[in-house]
Amino acid sequence: MSDKEGSSPGCESRNARALEATPGIEVVGEARDGADAVKHLRRRPADVVVMDIRMPVLDGIAATRIITGDKALTGVKVLILTTFETDEHVAEALRAGASGFVGKGIHPQELIDAIRTIAAGDASLSPAATRSLIQRFLADAPPVRHAAPMLESLTGRERQVVMLAATGLSNDEIADRLGISVLTAKTHVNRAMVKVGARDRAHLVIAAYEGGLAHPSQ
Repeated sequence: MSDKEGSSPGCESRNARALEATPGIEVVGEARDGADAVKHLRRRPADVVVMDIRMPVLDGIAATRIITGDKALTGVKVLILTTFETDEHVAEALRAGASGFVGKGIHPQELIDAIRTIAAGDASLSPAATRSLIQRFLADAPPVRHAAPMLESLTGRERQVVMLAATGLSNDEIADRLGISVLTAKTHVNRAMVKVGARDRAHLVIAAYEGGLAHPSQ
């Protein structure tokens, strides 16, 4: 299935041209603002939406929350476009349901890779971006004395895998660290996401920190 991408006003024209020229990716529309993006999606859903955080009428965070909370748009993934990886609104956007974020100065091929990563069900969060997110936005959260009930349902191996994912390690790196196959690592990550109700890897990481399974000092 081709990856259908809906772009926001912040998407640079060179990226839009690159997407339109990429086999397997179809640009189904562009929106003037967040409200327009929601309206477009309800008429013609996309697999991935590239969403600017700062927009008039309805900002990207509010639009993301509406999209991810609409049962009619289940399966639509949101990729946040921001000026910096450490943008103060990134954590809020991820909590609203976004699956990852990229910088506005990203190279077209990197944007294409990020869209395909999210369309495949993974999160577009580099290890550096994950650690930055954790240190800046989750370290100040009040300490959790007990793991959330959903996290307690994880097996010992799933807990190990989630803790490593929370440090920003990829499935390949987790497999290497634990001496297991990449497929096995991915299976553990996917099972953990189902158990905690995480939309994708980004939200699994957030759940691990907010639920007390992982800690910023790790």
